[in-house]
Order: sequence, then C-alpha cells, then structure tokens
Amino acid sequence: MEVALVRWPDESGRRQRLSLAGGPRLLLVEDGSAPPSVLDCLEDWIRVPAPEEEVQARVHALGIRRAAHDHTAPGIDADGVLRFRGRWVSLPPLETRMMELLLSRYGAVVGRDALAKAGWPDGASGRNALDVHVLRLRRRLEPVGLVIRTVRSRGYLLETQS
Repeated sequence: MEVALVRWPDESGRRQRLSLAGGPRLLLVEDGSAPPSVLDCLEDWIRVPAPEEEVQARVHALGIRRAAHDHTAPGIDADGVLRFRGRWVSLPPLETRMMELLLSRYGAVVGRDALAKAGWPDGASGRNALDVHVLRLRRRLEPVGLVIRTVRSRGYLLETQS
C-alpha cells in the first residue's frame, strides 16, 4: 500500500477515511495552519513547502511502519465472506468449511485427510474432489493476497502471497 499525501486542513475528510481504512498518510500542513494531533503511528505530518528529500524520508518511514503492522490474519464470517487486508471474497459453503480449518492453522500444514473431513463431514469425498476444490479455492484466494501451497506428502499450507 502506498503512503497517501494529504493536504491539511483542506483534506481533513480524506484523512479520516484513510485513518479508518488503516492507510498510511503524510499530512502536508499548509503554512500558517496548526498541525493536527496525530491519530496513530501510520500518520505523520510535515510543513510545506518542504525539501523533497525530507518528504521522501517521511514517506519511507511510514511505509516501514505500515509493513511492521501488516500482521493481521485473514478472517471468515458466518456468511462465508473471507476478508484480508481490506479485500474480500465470498466462498461457497463447502469451501468455507475447508477455509475455516486452513484459517485455524494459518501458516501451518493441514493434512489432506483433515481438509477432506472439514469439507465433507459425512465422508463423501474422493481424492479428485478435494483436489478440484483446493484448485477452486486457490483461484478465489489470489485476488485477496492469499495462497494455498502444497507441502509434499503432508498436506496444504495457507499463507500470504509473496
């Protein structure tokens, strides 16, 4: 995510929207205006006009802070909507059950048998059915920045797309 440059006080509404969305922002404080109280660590301000290298240094620092805070795990609600980093995707019920198990073990390997049991609690799946639904899940997850990796002879691993 890029750091937004926000003119202060002219774009105070935009600042508030970016803050609610968790977006990093550098406030460009107009000469003669009082700087605002900083809302969180993803915000900084600089009085303009300012040297370009000073602006870039603050933008860079905000980018580093944003990366340090980007450890939120994905989540899925009761309606099968998976959310991650401000993006979302709707999943069908079978894939929602599989995803709930993968999310409960986010960053750890989930065995094929456990994933099949999550998808088909009554035991009605075959090997091909699991493979097809994992493939579908992979395609659905790509736009939200998640991937399912195959761990040979062990199962599957849900992680952030690199």
